[in-house]
Amino acid sequence: MSGFNSDAQTMSFVAFIAVITVTLLLCVMTGPDRDDLGEFYTGYRSLSPMQSGLAIAGDYISASTVLATIGVIALVGYDGLTLALSTVLSLVLMMFLLAEPLRNAGRFTMGDILTRRAPGPAVRIAACAVTLAALLPLVVFQLAGAGDLLAFVLGFDAEGFKTGAIVFLGVLMISYAAIGGMKGTAFIQIVKTVVLLGSATVIAVLVLDRFDFSLPGLLDAAKKGSGAGDLYLTSGLQFGGDEIDMISAQLTVVLGAAVLPHITMRMFTARSATAVRRSMSWAVSTVVVTCLLLALIGFGAAAIVGHKNLVLADPQGKTAFLLVSQAVLGADANTFESLVFTTVATAIFLTLLASVAGITLACANTLAHDLIAHGLRRATVSHTAEMAIARGAAAGVGLLAIALAAFVQDWNLQALVTLSFCIGASAVAPALVFSMFWRRYTRQGLLWTLIVGTGTAILLMTGSNLVSGSPQSVFPDHDFNWFPYTTTGLVSVPAGFLAGWYGSIRSPREASAQRERYAEIEPVILAGATTGPGDTP
Repeated sequence: MSGFNSDAQTMSFVAFIAVITVTLLLCVMTGPDRDDLGEFYTGYRSLSPMQSGLAIAGDYISASTVLATIGVIALVGYDGLTLALSTVLSLVLMMFLLAEPLRNAGRFTMGDILTRRAPGPAVRIAACAVTLAALLPLVVFQLAGAGDLLAFVLGFDAEGFKTGAIVFLGVLMISYAAIGGMKGTAFIQIVKTVVLLGSATVIAVLVLDRFDFSLPGLLDAAKKGSGAGDLYLTSGLQFGGDEIDMISAQLTVVLGAAVLPHITMRMFTARSATAVRRSMSWAVSTVVVTCLLLALIGFGAAAIVGHKNLVLADPQGKTAFLLVSQAVLGADANTFESLVFTTVATAIFLTLLASVAGITLACANTLAHDLIAHGLRRATVSHTAEMAIARGAAAGVGLLAIALAAFVQDWNLQALVTLSFCIGASAVAPALVFSMFWRRYTRQGLLWTLIVGTGTAILLMTGSNLVSGSPQSVFPDHDFNWFPYTTTGLVSVPAGFLAGWYGSIRSPREASAQRERYAEIEPVILAGATTGPGDTP
């Protein structure tokens, strides 16, 4: 049993049922017509900048981000805070560098963006493969952790309950993606973002109240509770003093977090270039505030709960948010305090649902649009058929993720989240930057970027200490660790960029043709000078 107040557990269970009912109703009410691709993929760009910004922030602040950020700050202090700031910086770079060009160049998927520069089925198929390689590990990680979290909140220890929770959440995930499409999942993200902000604000205020709203007092108590003393607020605790490993991790997060396909697809929902800038302003502001609140909660967890109790509950600290909430509210909570805890648990539950639904939708979209409708097509696929394929793909991706998550639920899966960011930084980021801004970028260069960046990240990750060679790895009883860093970015990011550059300069004739093609589409991509694909004239 988790030790939470029984009233809080009962209220949490009722709240979960209410959330499921309301969110399913939202999806049904906002879901697209049977054969309306524009509405399914982009929601007809009907969201306001504020709504779109909150939806982007919701997709960006996944369950792994919330729980891992609080946990890593609680356990290692300064290093966790710098990684949280790197997450914010990633979205800021997206805002200033890529958001508007993505909106101008894209239509439905990442494949649409890349084929503006290099048309052809090979690019579509490669874009689909990279999207799945980047996002499927993220879905599996979050579903696998969902069973433990629900069991922890509701007080069940049985393995059968955890597996059942994974299956149940997976079925909900499929339903949200297949029924609601882009607009339905956007409204779920908006609700999730508002509830998460509200609950995090309340807990952060209660944490500060414990220390008379003195930040130095909170940090001093966190140093003592962490068991690391002054090292807690200095660099190097997480990576054993290896500064290169820390730089690699920060590089991977900064370049990889904001370019993952389920984030970039939200750029296509903006009505105009002005709207996407305003949407990103809302998104960045929301993420900054959320990360500051998560940092306060993380320091509060170290100060109030303590390192020993945090690790005892979960070695990665993923339950820190719940534990510090229980601590500041008290074991014998009154009705109001039970309601506050219920709101926190509901925010985490909503975050799990919304995160996996948005990622599943991105996977389904690329399978239907990039792979089937354009990559492997032998004839034109009707809108009705493509919609059916997209919904079927959502079910297929969801069922695969459920099976994998149930199988690996007892493993330490931090390597999966890290792999997603590494692929984003090593393959997606170079492909998007070159496609948007380099005139000589060729089809061969693009394919080399996607293949080399993704392949290098996967290969190096198998040799990292997140997979073997440490107590916190996927295979703690084995040691085939040959790569000295936790993340692959220091090697795989340059490999992705160099592969794109070298692949492009090897074909000077194609590069010359690409310059001419880019000259035609450059005003659209960089300035939105003409009607972009998928826009309504």
